[in-house]
Amino acid sequence: MNPVLKRTLAYFVPYWKLIVVSAVCSAIVGGMDGAFAWLIEPVLKKIFSGKDTEIFMLVPLGVVVLFAVRGVARFTYDVTIKLAGQKAVQDLSNEIYASTVRQDMAFFNRRSTGELMSHATNDISAMQQGIANVMVGLFRDILSACSLLGVIFYRNWQLAIFTFVVIPLTAYPAQLIGKKIKNSSGRSLNIMGGITAILQETFSGIKVIKAFGLEKPATERFRAANLDFFRQYRKFIKYESLAMPVSETIISFGIAGVVYFGGSQVMSGRMTASEFFSFIAAMVMVFTPIKKLQSSYNSLQRSAGAAERVFKLLDEKKNIADRPGAVTIERSSGNVEFRNVSFSYGSEAILQDISLKAETNKMIALVGPSGGGKSTLVSLLPRFYDVTEGAILIDGHDVRDITIESLVSQIALVDQETTLFHETIANNIRYGKPDATMDEIISAATAAFAHDFIMQLPNGYDTSIGDRGIRLSGGQRQRICIARALLKNAPILILDEATSALDTESEQMVQKALDNLMANRTTFVIAHRLSTVLHADQIIVLEDGRIVERGSHDDLLSNGGLYSRLHALQFIDRDPAGSSSTP
Repeated sequence: MNPVLKRTLAYFVPYWKLIVVSAVCSAIVGGMDGAFAWLIEPVLKKIFSGKDTEIFMLVPLGVVVLFAVRGVARFTYDVTIKLAGQKAVQDLSNEIYASTVRQDMAFFNRRSTGELMSHATNDISAMQQGIANVMVGLFRDILSACSLLGVIFYRNWQLAIFTFVVIPLTAYPAQLIGKKIKNSSGRSLNIMGGITAILQETFSGIKVIKAFGLEKPATERFRAANLDFFRQYRKFIKYESLAMPVSETIISFGIAGVVYFGGSQVMSGRMTASEFFSFIAAMVMVFTPIKKLQSSYNSLQRSAGAAERVFKLLDEKKNIADRPGAVTIERSSGNVEFRNVSFSYGSEAILQDISLKAETNKMIALVGPSGGGKSTLVSLLPRFYDVTEGAILIDGHDVRDITIESLVSQIALVDQETTLFHETIANNIRYGKPDATMDEIISAATAAFAHDFIMQLPNGYDTSIGDRGIRLSGGQRQRICIARALLKNAPILILDEATSALDTESEQMVQKALDNLMANRTTFVIAHRLSTVLHADQIIVLEDGRIVERGSHDDLLSNGGLYSRLHALQFIDRDPAGSSSTP
């Protein structure tokens, strides 16, 4: 069995009871096709040869009963197999989502958001359609074909050979066309992933598109991608449409042979007209499930292209995972050490030989030119990436020896992106502690100076904030993120440019919230605005991935190094302490 098909069918195993019910009902449906073809000959003989009027009167009732039972069986069959298919695909979809969100940050750096969305939507939809078509028709059509073949071989095995011999001849073109369908379907889905990426980028960056008048280039880009998809999908349509005519043309040779030799036997008296009619009925009926099976095979090939992409995603190696024997730590004291840490992304060296210590409840500021490695350095602490050389320790434990779950419970993050979800304010804050009570949420929001503006909203804490919190101002969004971090109550805090995008008034309010957040926590602060880190216990100056200076604000100013130059650029009209000077 094809490995992809085998792996796909494994998702149906938990729902074997539904499949058993479906199989029984499909046996009834398939068996009735054979029974109907079988009964034609004796019924016709009794009616027309034996002049049996009683049988003749019962035939209409028998037809109704036969099709009623068949209808009930078919309904039960369709419902149960579709439910099993939907549950299986749902499990697969859940597994894709869970597997994707557990990947490390390097994985997301390699993949576009649109591509990942395409896997979770377009690929799953293609698999769902293919599996539904295959599973719905598989049992019924196989059993129907087998029962009808049994009838025609019993009626006249010589004529059956003409029928049967052409069926295997359809296998090779079906396999060849099926392979073409699979390849063209896979390529179409790849292009569709690119289209999804364009849509995601367009809608998330619509403000930039509007501001720069890029509607026309954006539209042309989408049209070009859509044209590529059409050209590829056209091949898929061609191959799928070709499958049935080729199959029917081959089958027609068998039908022609049966008509000629069967008709000859009737005219010579070696076969009765009723037997021949029964045979013809069974033969015509047997080709219907066979054609449906071929159609199911094509659908299966179409979904196989999507399945390969899905399983490739599921099999993507996770670089960040718990080591064997990883320990779970309780609440950390907040002692953090970077010991000779170096980090490279591919062949590009980002950080080189970084060593620093952060003691309990101390504030460490990371400053320096853009691209110096500040954000990368703090990203190594929660293991968004793993160090290339050296080690990072929390309370003496290498972070790689701590379970990821307990490691991230020690760290809270507030960054400049203010990531919020299309949920209520309460639920956005609750991400810091999923089982938090409403009182705890309000307490965290109050400490973040967010409670007052929240209560002025139409539904208070139950107000939905829109996509990415678009209904809130920048300062309000940041305070919601601070409330979330406060609720988490982690001993180690990372502030990555938490006030860089705010105006002066909003920054002052957010800074008060941050002061509450930093209390009694070991804090790493990344800042371009040096005014926010003047009182740090230690300031680390990074340039080109190396520590070039370290010390207090006053010490670094007196050294006349890079920090002093950065400070002079920001406070050119201010005194060394950062207060305004009088001309």
